[in-house]
Amino acid sequence: MMLKFLIMNMMMFFLVSEWGIIQLSLFLMCFLVIMGFNHDFCIFNLGNQLSSDYLSIILVLLSVWITVLVVYSSQVISKMKKFSPLFLLTNLLLLSALIMTFSSMDYLMFYLSFESSLIPTLILILGWGYQPERTQAGIYMLFYTLFASLPLLVSLISMYGSGGSLIMGLTSVSLSKVSIINFLWYISTMFAFIVKLPMYLFHLWLPKAHVEAPVAGSMILAGVLLKLGGYGLIRVLGLFTETNKMFSWVWVGISVLGGVFTSVLCLRQVDMKSLIAYSSVAHMSLVLSGLIVFSWWGMNGAVIIMLGHGLCSSGLFCLSNIVYERLGSRSLVVNKGLLNFMPSLGLWWFLLSISNMAAPPTLNLLGEINLIISVVSWSKISMIGISSLSFFSAAYTLYLYSSSQHGVILSSMYSCCSGKLSEYYILSLHWLPLNLLIIKSSLILPSV
Repeated sequence: MMLKFLIMNMMMFFLVSEWGIIQLSLFLMCFLVIMGFNHDFCIFNLGNQLSSDYLSIILVLLSVWITVLVVYSSQVISKMKKFSPLFLLTNLLLLSALIMTFSSMDYLMFYLSFESSLIPTLILILGWGYQPERTQAGIYMLFYTLFASLPLLVSLISMYGSGGSLIMGLTSVSLSKVSIINFLWYISTMFAFIVKLPMYLFHLWLPKAHVEAPVAGSMILAGVLLKLGGYGLIRVLGLFTETNKMFSWVWVGISVLGGVFTSVLCLRQVDMKSLIAYSSVAHMSLVLSGLIVFSWWGMNGAVIIMLGHGLCSSGLFCLSNIVYERLGSRSLVVNKGLLNFMPSLGLWWFLLSISNMAAPPTLNLLGEINLIISVVSWSKISMIGISSLSFFSAAYTLYLYSSSQHGVILSSMYSCCSGKLSEYYILSLHWLPLNLLIIKSSLILPSV
């Protein structure tokens, strides 16, 4: 009953307003989740329709780890006394919703937990965002997600009416023939996860939410919330195997071409957070193509990329926030020559940038190898799009690094603190798992 123990601990934390106690308690929770990581990757019963397999426990561990780093990176909220108890409460509620989502073995409970994670995220954006446009960004995110999730609820009700159960693994859907009704059923089930991932053409809410969110909102969005879409697709695609085979070319085509278009858009961005947000769309497009192909390589590659991207993208958002706190701007026009201005952070920019372009020995490299093998083996024509996506992924990462670290420093800038020990600590906790987990890849790949 480890999950009950964690939730009871979190309810006790709500009575405590000390920032340091919350941090230590979250690290203890992370240790307890790691201790539960030693089972044999089969269904691990937690009671009350809550269970976990290898995929659930990986994403629960990622959620707790990112939440620890979110609290550590938001020290300015505690120092400025910007409603810090409410901020901690919001993050812990979001973590509770994420743990419930990844541990639910009932589709309806999964849907409720999936949607409940939207409310704390919206509070983070509206309450601690930087610009007045955060209201528009929150409304974008709210209506995109709600509009896409209502067909999923209708689909789950229909699934219960036809199969008599919503327990994962026991639900049976008879879709032997591809018809219009079955296609609508398939689209309505997948639409919520495709928007949450997000797929190209349904991604407009993501850059707005990232740019206007505080560092905590950006880190939790990139680190965990985008993984809800991939996790949901893994859970539901097994119900629609025949229909998915008929229409997989549509999803793979849109995702690969959309990833190329988004990568080109990254080269035109002048805002650091906007560039990192668009790069998340490009990475998730490759994840979507691997999931839709529904092969062993595709599934494993998608899980590895979700884990690696969660750590790498969260670290990049943390770096951009460090620059923003010192210079008051995220513009690449203003933030030039940071290698001379803040030299000790130049190493972390380099390490996280090469991780973003899938350089060895990062998890992103292992995941991209798996995904490229799965998509290219599915169709040789996709090799053109995949190669373009890989090329432009390296191009916009080099653009981000070279534009921010090199060039002439703006004349209005003066000396500032290059970096604090706590910031190096946060960045190292992003980078170390990203590069060390590849040594023991059997923790992530159950079949290795």
